[in-house]
Amino acid sequence: MRLLLNQLAIPFELIELDIIKGETRTPEFLARNPNGKIPVLELEDGTHLAESDAILFYLAEGTPFLPDDRLGRAQVLQWMFFEQYSHEPSVAVARFWLKHLEMTEARRAALAEKQRQGRAALGVMEGHLEAREFFVGGAYSIADIALYAYTHVAGEGGFDLGDFPAIGAWLGRVRAQPGHVPIIQG
Repeated sequence: MRLLLNQLAIPFELIELDIIKGETRTPEFLARNPNGKIPVLELEDGTHLAESDAILFYLAEGTPFLPDDRLGRAQVLQWMFFEQYSHEPSVAVARFWLKHLEMTEARRAALAEKQRQGRAALGVMEGHLEAREFFVGGAYSIADIALYAYTHVAGEGGFDLGDFPAIGAWLGRVRAQPGHVPIIQG
């Protein structure tokens, strides 16, 4: 979200919350998002919009980051759904466990499967990118932004991106986009 806001030159205030300390479970936050998860975008009229990909889709409407044609829009959604259901549950979760939580016996036992699933998701991306510069229609879009988020820090989850040269080249193309900022800074 922050990457797209920056690339669209939309001014915003970033408010960071500590999910480990339960800052997304307060009554004040739950009034914004009853699901108790981040990110949440507060619009100028006070409306709140949750879910990262829904926010990206909302912000990209009417911009070059979302194709105008029906098939292109559906393909963007296809990759964003892939990100939520095949990529994030493995790549992001493995990273979160290794970087932010105590490695319990249960997590240690589940980590190998998360990493196997993550490598499979990265393999799907690799195969798609071997013949393409970006995920949809040859142009940088919110599909790329959604997948970039956890892919660019996948190494922190135990994934060796050196095994995925097409992804590595794509990461470089994303970083080269005007207005790029890292999505996750630590």
